[in-house]
Amino acid sequence: MTAMAAREMGYRVQVLDPDPACAARFVVDSCIEAAWDDAREAANLARGCDVVTLEIEQIAPVSMAAAAAHAPVRPGGAMLRIIQDRVVQKDWLREHGFPVGDYRAVRSLDEVRAAIRELGGRCFCKSATGGYDGRGQGKVGFSAGASFEDEVSGAWQALGEGPGVVEKAVELEREISVLVARSPSGEVKAYPAAWNYHENQILAWSAMPAPLAPAMAAKSRELAGAIADAFGLEGILAVEMFCTTDGRLLVNELAPRPHNSYHASVRASVTSQFEQLVRAVCDLPLGEVDVVQPAAIANLLGEVWLNADGSPREPHFDAALAVPGVRLHLYEKHKPRRGRKMGHLSAVGATVDEAVKLVLEAKARL
Repeated sequence: MTAMAAREMGYRVQVLDPDPACAARFVVDSCIEAAWDDAREAANLARGCDVVTLEIEQIAPVSMAAAAAHAPVRPGGAMLRIIQDRVVQKDWLREHGFPVGDYRAVRSLDEVRAAIRELGGRCFCKSATGGYDGRGQGKVGFSAGASFEDEVSGAWQALGEGPGVVEKAVELEREISVLVARSPSGEVKAYPAAWNYHENQILAWSAMPAPLAPAMAAKSRELAGAIADAFGLEGILAVEMFCTTDGRLLVNELAPRPHNSYHASVRASVTSQFEQLVRAVCDLPLGEVDVVQPAAIANLLGEVWLNADGSPREPHFDAALAVPGVRLHLYEKHKPRRGRKMGHLSAVGATVDEAVKLVLEAKARL
């Protein structure tokens, strides 16, 4: 989607990806098949580019450095190293005065057990590195009748029996994210917040603008902009936040790339997140971020293509597209797996609630 936005602006695009059938292959000029830690191929990519950006956090520091020797890499390696490790990320946010929930860094089963007790028993446990869409995560204190020791053991296994962070569960009014763009020239623009709803730690649907009180909406954008400035961001950054029932705004996690919750910006905003990324990394004037119409997206996971017994099925896309205002966006991924994001539906409405209602109706028709 970033490549298509770049093409509309006249840029040629090449990508590096370990998957020979990656989604971008079909819309770019060339594709280098290489691992995220292949420094030699990262350098080859950069040699043929005026600027390099990224779409995933898992790029190895050695590859970032190799690419940076030949072309600007935006965002840069120093920022990425902080974001790649959840413990380092949480510590950085706290040290810079940004609001985060109570947490403990853990490196052993005993430390997990002690952290959960210190934090009151209801906790989320997340691996320090890797982990995505609920992978590398465990919950404690949410299942009635489950023994404490069994839950602690399960959480430690979810961490891969390695370093991680234990976070105290907070009472949520809603989850939001704010996408902020910052150019090398220092221009900053933060989008209105997106409203996010998760199922099994995977984003199920998202809508923008989030229904927030004006003061909270302004505070969320100011907070995202301040984090971008503190990093010296060059590119875009999604700041995931919790709105608590007692009126606090807490930073959850950071993603220095296009974000699932802002796929709705293609329909809702003057400038999509994908065009904004191109503008930011190429040091062009940033696009306007106003919402021109409420919009929502619903993720389509591999389950949509599978029957209960795992056999393949064909989704009824025609029925979904019969819902007014709905569009289909597929990612050219050929192997559906449970939990794998294969695409999304989007919808626009007169209000954000109407957009959510329409996109969920379309998804139900599949």
